[in-house]
Amino acid sequence: MESVYLKTLVEVVKTGSLSRAADVLCVTQPAVSRRIKFLEEQYGRPLLDRSGPRLRPTEAGMLVYRKAETLLEIEDELVAGLHRLGGKTKISFGSSPAFGIAHLPAVLREFMLVCADTADLSFVLQTPEQVRDGLEEGLFDVAVVEMCECFDLSAYRSFPLPEDEMIIVTAPGLDVPSPETTVDALLDIPLFTRKEGCCSRTLLENNLKRVGRDIQEFRRIIVSDDLHMVVQAVLQGDGVSFLSRDILASHIEAGRLKAHHVPGFQHTRSRAVVLGRPDAVDGPLGRFVAALFDRFSLPLPEELRAVERGARPAAAGSPGCRAGCDPLPATSRGPALPVARARASRRAGRRSAR
Repeated sequence: MESVYLKTLVEVVKTGSLSRAADVLCVTQPAVSRRIKFLEEQYGRPLLDRSGPRLRPTEAGMLVYRKAETLLEIEDELVAGLHRLGGKTKISFGSSPAFGIAHLPAVLREFMLVCADTADLSFVLQTPEQVRDGLEEGLFDVAVVEMCECFDLSAYRSFPLPEDEMIIVTAPGLDVPSPETTVDALLDIPLFTRKEGCCSRTLLENNLKRVGRDIQEFRRIIVSDDLHMVVQAVLQGDGVSFLSRDILASHIEAGRLKAHHVPGFQHTRSRAVVLGRPDAVDGPLGRFVAALFDRFSLPLPEELRAVERGARPAAAGSPGCRAGCDPLPATSRGPALPVARARASRRAGRRSAR
């Protein structure tokens, strides 16, 4: 079992509150609720008494709490021992498949030239919404989030990247007008699209609504979760798709594909580097973040340089949403506490409990 669930229970029992536990753990209150629910389903018993103003452990909850304290203490000792042995720093990264295909190989090449022997890097490619949820769950140290919807990132340290251009793309043999075309010129061509919830699908549906049309007007819709297959189908002239220019640039430059804009469509999306661990951007993690900015020929933000020098940075704002976009509800957690302070608080709690 991931120890994060046990850590969550320990903080809820210590604070008596989901929201206060969320503050300590630097996650949202819904994330804390989901973790507690997972534990209760795992053990088949309620672990918290919710009848009073303060959450208290049930008999089963107290048993799990005490064992969790022991397990977490062992984990701390294990991690400290590995660090003394020169163990690798673990880094988890999340992004969309489009960003991963277009940019991650170059980022990894730069990063691994310096940190191959000191970092253990894992990455997950998911929809932007899943990446955002992963940040809330504390699963990612750093992520790139694309704004297919107006995500509220105000609870995190986030830094904007250049906007991503989203385009209609076809093979030259289909003779679709370029660079501008119309929805009517596309409807008789099979549409290759990602599953619902994927950013390109969400943006396409929103664009069609913006001009008074609907995705169901296409003569045929082929849904695939395999981005490579979608690109290959379009290259072969089997249909049309709405994708990031970043993953198609070489095909467009070589003339194998044509890029199209539709009047009234939103053809750009914002994206940002988001830190899941706002207090720790030095060492291998700092180098990985720097490699993300280097990919776009951007200097490392001064606020992150301040962290590297040991200064405590000021709060950074969310990249924000475009005009006319309804933002998602703000997260309920308060100011993020540094992980080191949270761990120190947990250890102090254990010592006092003894």
